[in-house]
Amino acid sequence: MAFESSSSIKLLFIMVPLIVIAVLVSVSGPNPSDWVPFPYLHHLWSSQSGAVTKTMEKSQVAVAGDFVLNRSSTPPLSIQVIQTPQQLQKPNLAGKLSNLDRVEADLLQARAAIRKAVNGKQTQDIDYVPTGPMYHKPNLFHRSYLEMEKRFKVFVYEEGEPPVFHDGPCRDIYSMEGIFINQMEMNDKFITKDPEKAHVFFLSYSVAMMVHYVYVRDSRAYDLLRITVKDYINVLSEKYPYWNRSHGADHFILACHDWGPEVSNAVPNLYKNSIRAFCNANTSEGFKPVKDVSIPEINVRTGIIDDLLGGPSPSKRSILAFFAGGLHGDIRNVLLEHWEHKDEDIQVHKYLPKGVSYYAMLRKSKFCLCPSGWEVASPRVVEAIYTGCVPVLISDHYVPPFSDVLNWKSFSVEVSVNDIPNLKKILSNISPRQYIRMQRRVGQVRKHFEVNSPPKRFDVFHMILHSIWLRRLNLKLHDDQ
Repeated sequence: MAFESSSSIKLLFIMVPLIVIAVLVSVSGPNPSDWVPFPYLHHLWSSQSGAVTKTMEKSQVAVAGDFVLNRSSTPPLSIQVIQTPQQLQKPNLAGKLSNLDRVEADLLQARAAIRKAVNGKQTQDIDYVPTGPMYHKPNLFHRSYLEMEKRFKVFVYEEGEPPVFHDGPCRDIYSMEGIFINQMEMNDKFITKDPEKAHVFFLSYSVAMMVHYVYVRDSRAYDLLRITVKDYINVLSEKYPYWNRSHGADHFILACHDWGPEVSNAVPNLYKNSIRAFCNANTSEGFKPVKDVSIPEINVRTGIIDDLLGGPSPSKRSILAFFAGGLHGDIRNVLLEHWEHKDEDIQVHKYLPKGVSYYAMLRKSKFCLCPSGWEVASPRVVEAIYTGCVPVLISDHYVPPFSDVLNWKSFSVEVSVNDIPNLKKILSNISPRQYIRMQRRVGQVRKHFEVNSPPKRFDVFHMILHSIWLRRLNLKLHDDQ
């Protein structure tokens, strides 16, 4: 009897902290017994105080509504200071928890470590230490990145056959699909073969490859693509418990093709709950920054980027602003109508003259105009960054990549569509001193957009993964057993 009483008391000490944590972090979700989204990254990331937290749709995370990175972008994820019971930190509890409990306890420790970085000293790093106004909170980003390297595990479902699954383009405008899929599946550091240890689950399909191999040309019908995704998730949900356990909330997809968001509509929980990493990060078309991830569109034509990197100093850039591109969407039509061949300082071309190099023009220009086409994303943003040209984002409803971490206002200019006629005035009003600072910062953030094979720390692969990591930190799963 004494042994039974002692065991009961020990069990009570274990269970009470878990119950307290569940009460502290739980907010409403589509099924509270399965998964609970809760605010995580705003109060630490934001330099502003007094933010009022408001609840978005039921299947989303609460975000603080008064902090704006850019006029068209949205706030980084929010954070609540959650007291961490010391009991969960003790190693001897590991045997008392389910596999999911252990995954959640691991994330709880990561949140605590990031929280400590608020007032802590900058962590040293042999490769790179984020610093400067290009970051909202560089020390928090660095600590979060290190915690990701230390803990983050991804399970890739093996089901599906190439070329639609586990493959993707690597040498065109949709290169990020193939590059990320290949680098993710070959990555020994973040991949786990044991799904019980995974923080997230990767649905490794390529929308660009579906369009090439499944889509009926010129039909403009998404049905076959949607059926492909729906059947794929049905197979996974019948074979494994993980999709049903979270209603897809700890699963992620990645697509750079314009139709990525539309194809994700095939499965309601994929659209509403899952982490969707898209180049086409358009908030007017269902992109939700609190759970979805904006990734850069990079046109890797040759498979390498070495010849694309670098450019001259500001003093050797004689052109105020430059753009070259055909009629491709309403915004470009407005830009060409107002500026094509109208001003030597604002060089806007539908087609460049024969013998004129596009990249040479980028390197001669102070500002590079990056208007949206039919969709919001443009490879011109990264092309500008690669060549040291300050990007000018001209779009509506676009969330720039990595906005949770990067302060785009510090190294880019954002111009509304209505202000296109005022482009010269807007850019001319930026003082030489301010421009030099912005151009220098473009060079400093470039590493976060570089494609490397194999991947290097802080490059575009790791920045995409870090964005997914942030969304997973914002989620609390419950074991329904």
